[in-house]
Amino acid sequence: MAISLLDTIRVLASFDPPRGSLRGAPWEEYVEWAIAHGLAPLASYNLQYRLPGVDAPDWVRDRLLSVYSGSVNDNVMKLVNFKRCVDELEGRKLLLMGAASFADTLYPHVAFRPVLELQLLLKRMDVDGFAGYLAQHEFRPEPNEPPHGALKVVSDGRTAIFLYADVLGAERRAEVQGIFERSHPMKMYGPSLFRPDLEDAVLLVCLEQAREGYQVPWLSFVDLRELMTGAKAMGGVYSRSVDGAVLLERAKAWKLERALYTSLSIVARLFPETAEALGPALPPLRRATRELLDRLVVQPASEPGKMSHVRGSERLRRLLTGQ
Repeated sequence: MAISLLDTIRVLASFDPPRGSLRGAPWEEYVEWAIAHGLAPLASYNLQYRLPGVDAPDWVRDRLLSVYSGSVNDNVMKLVNFKRCVDELEGRKLLLMGAASFADTLYPHVAFRPVLELQLLLKRMDVDGFAGYLAQHEFRPEPNEPPHGALKVVSDGRTAIFLYADVLGAERRAEVQGIFERSHPMKMYGPSLFRPDLEDAVLLVCLEQAREGYQVPWLSFVDLRELMTGAKAMGGVYSRSVDGAVLLERAKAWKLERALYTSLSIVARLFPETAEALGPALPPLRRATRELLDRLVVQPASEPGKMSHVRGSERLRRLLTGQ
């Protein structure tokens, strides 16, 4: 029986991949897909060290290994340079979100989680001041329109830094303040850097996915998988069980119940072993709403290459994000 692209993805995106042959896997399709979706470094490690006898062609191993090596170097360069910039910054509270926050808390090796850009949540009054501070370290404003939700993007030509504020909208600033109050220090980056609490991190990932219309690299769903299952491969701040009641209460307050339902449903379809653990965290939406989200988003987003902007996608995005 032929091995499907989705089956190949599941095996090579696992932190504990099942042993068995991958002979006949759609390697031509998989390799390019894995590189585009940020999963090539993890796949390379699995093929080299965890699954040495799965009958993967030599060219597959070589191609993925080159991406793995590049990911190591690129991540180290970006994170060390960022540390040098902010290590002595005092008197501020900046929250590092996304890839840079997850690489050392969810993934057994920093190379497994490519850091394409840095994402920081700030209080609105601190955005311009911090952008000015970064300008002293050769970070200049990017001319292009910032992505959904970001106020500014600055870059030194190698690393882009996205600056966010009021991520839940101006009418929910109290909820954003709660994210700051619950955050945890990141001492490795100095006294001003923090990361969101677990339940907040889950919802911020769901918010980002929804704002992008779920046209995101599948690496984002691996992030969410590990957040929701307690980062068992690690022993850090996110290595605990999600408090389902808190998550649901916070999703309601943030008006992200639809986004939470959609994101968790996608993860459960992509990685069926998580379905039982994720079930209690699914918001109790109306049946008609669930069926609409399943048909328009969950099903197409769970099949490689099938997700595309649907008619009225901007309206759907606002529906998902409570805006």
